Amino acid sequence: MPKISLLMKVFMSILIAIALTTGILSALWGWVAVSLGLLSWAGFLGCTTYFASPTQGLKGLLLSMITNLSGVFWAMMIIKGSALFHTDIIGYVISGIVAFMMCVQAKQFWLSFIPGTFIGSCATFASNADLKILIPSLLLGAIFGYLMKATGVWLYQQVPHKYQDKSSS
Repeated sequence: MPKISLLMKVFMSILIAIALTTGILSALWGWVAVSLGLLSWAGFLGCTTYFASPTQGLKGLLLSMITNLSGVFWAMMIIKGSALFHTDIIGYVISGIVAFMMCVQAKQFWLSFIPGTFIGSCATFASNADLKILIPSLLLGAIFGYLMKATGVWLYQQVPHKYQDKSSS
């Protein structure tokens, strides 16, 4: 048995295939983010949103992006609403109302992934509401997340069936 076949037999599970493409594309994302002046960490949040989404494929990608962007919207409501008042307690009340709304919106399918909404909101605060950099970072990161998983699945499917490790997924 050639060495490459032995390596595939021993190591190629769907997990390993996705890990391999995730590693490669993570390095590429780091370079892209720096080259474009984007927030690499925010891109990884977009990527994480896709990986955590209960819906996969292009529909999951869109769900991830929409919920991240809704979180950005809600964070801006907290920031702008709190700025209207000069007392901390009003900011806390606004935060509570907005958190409630972030959960209630999940009644609509395209807003149903609550963690995606909270990730987008937290990213907004962490970026100091720099939306010109944050939004493309989140969106491109989600695309990279989709590509990481899709290319990993594709790679696994290229491995001859007899070498696919079904025990560790």
